[in-house]
Amino acid sequence: MNKIKILLAEDDLNLGSLLEQYLVAKDYETDLFADGEAAYKGFLENNYDLCILDVMMPKKDGFELAQDIKSNNNNIPVIFLTAKVLKEDVLEGFKIGADDYITKPFNMEELLYRIEAVLRRSGTGIEDKRKTFKVGSIVFDSNTQTIKLKDSDNVVSKLTSKESDLLKLLCQHQDTVMKREHALKTIWNDDNYFNARSMDVYITKIRKHLKVDPRIKIINKHGEGYKLIVE
Repeated sequence: MNKIKILLAEDDLNLGSLLEQYLVAKDYETDLFADGEAAYKGFLENNYDLCILDVMMPKKDGFELAQDIKSNNNNIPVIFLTAKVLKEDVLEGFKIGADDYITKPFNMEELLYRIEAVLRRSGTGIEDKRKTFKVGSIVFDSNTQTIKLKDSDNVVSKLTSKESDLLKLLCQHQDTVMKREHALKTIWNDDNYFNARSMDVYITKIRKHLKVDPRIKIINKHGEGYKLIVE
């Protein structure tokens, strides 16, 4: 599976390095640039799927950089990072063609969710085609809808189709919040009240399947969704 490639332009090197490490850990190929001119040079030399641009940068600010990028490739999605919350700046960003705008300080998970949403909207997102997921001491095979212990051929649990679809989505979002709306629209095609209650029931069933490894938890993030973690 090809990785999504991100151009990250951020002149605060501490924040930039943190973001780069986080995105790489989330399986995004990421190139960090410390100013707008270096970022544009990097853009011209590589093929990127998404640009994350700080607005206030030396040599070339984020707005100017975005205009140069868009004049070269109008279809590439752009997310602005900024400490400025003035309405005029937000409007300026969207006028240039920003796909999203996030103000500092921000939560890393929020940025990740926005990246995923922008990629889905732009059609750039590459589907996660993995069939097998290793979580803690278990191996979940979404193809056979089974859970086994590592280094064992014995099936610990056999899942229903809905359970398997939901667990696969949780595994794809491991250590980040799987948004309720996203899960409901992906699996049930509708995020209405009855489907939401149905999903909660399936989450309870999946928790029982995962009890074979007590370190594996599905945490309910109130008002957001669920997070699969290994303690």
